[in-house]
Amino acid sequence: MLQGDQVVEEFDQDDLDDDESFFQDIDMLQSQGINAADLKKLKQAGICTVKGVQMTTRKRLCTIKGISEAKMEKIKEACAKLEEGGFCTALEFADKRKAVFKLSTGSSELDKLVGGGIESMSITEVFGEFRSGKTQLSHTLCVSTQMPGSNGYAGGKVIFLDTENTFRPDRLRDIADRFGLDQSAVLDNVLYARAYTSEHQFELLDFVAAKFHEEPGVFKLLVVDSIMALFRVDFSGRGELADRQQKLAQMLSRLQKISEEFNVAVFITNQMTADPGATMSFQADPKKPVGGHILAHASTTRIALRKGRGELRIAKIYDSPNMPENEATFAITAGGIADGKE
Repeated sequence: MLQGDQVVEEFDQDDLDDDESFFQDIDMLQSQGINAADLKKLKQAGICTVKGVQMTTRKRLCTIKGISEAKMEKIKEACAKLEEGGFCTALEFADKRKAVFKLSTGSSELDKLVGGGIESMSITEVFGEFRSGKTQLSHTLCVSTQMPGSNGYAGGKVIFLDTENTFRPDRLRDIADRFGLDQSAVLDNVLYARAYTSEHQFELLDFVAAKFHEEPGVFKLLVVDSIMALFRVDFSGRGELADRQQKLAQMLSRLQKISEEFNVAVFITNQMTADPGATMSFQADPKKPVGGHILAHASTTRIALRKGRGELRIAKIYDSPNMPENEATFAITAGGIADGKE
């Protein structure tokens, strides 16, 4: 369980230095002959690191105002020199993975289910029907992220992208009280944005990347609640399905890249939809998460939530690269997500 008397407002400078060295700033390209004006254009497009350039296609780079094809090739070439081929041994990669941290959900049972908490450098998706605890989990993570945890984790700030107008600062106050934290400090460490269209949602990610770069190592969590709501509104019918899935794939790819580029945890919530074909195949549950295979493949860990008795909820590992299929019970309390008492 989390402990701590106050939120870490002034994050430890040593921790920031460690995180700063985690990624290479795009300004390093000046040593390879790329001028500062071109680097400024990249930063305005949300590309702030060497890895960020590598994660961007040549086609996308050429769409940035002022970046010609010749400049783009020169920038790509400069990044390749700094990265030296991009290959490393599994042992070296394991060493890089030591930078991964885990955020507590507020429930020790739920933490155990997901292998110690919500993992950084990956996307964790929770889906379920209304009142299954998705938004409550998002709010609890906003507070638990700010608290020092095990394995030397020092706490950090949060960015919350709200697509359904479900964010409530008062919930953060209640959860802060549960852990004995200063309410104003907790709220001050959460950066909030409301997205109104799927396009706006995507544009906000450029700001997110710029913010993560501007304050290296300070932000530890990005929440999107919920990922599919605006896509379901903006694209309707089978005629627009292919276009919707393409745009969704681009957004999820951007989220994954941001999580790896800046070593942050990305937590997304998702809705359910009725599956018309389920009754024909005698499936136990005729509902499924929205987003299809695109979302299924993009999420590193998928957790299904369902209602239990009273305030109890059941979480089940739906898909994970390293955790077995299992279930855990937790409760929604006045102080957020906590262990359920049968």
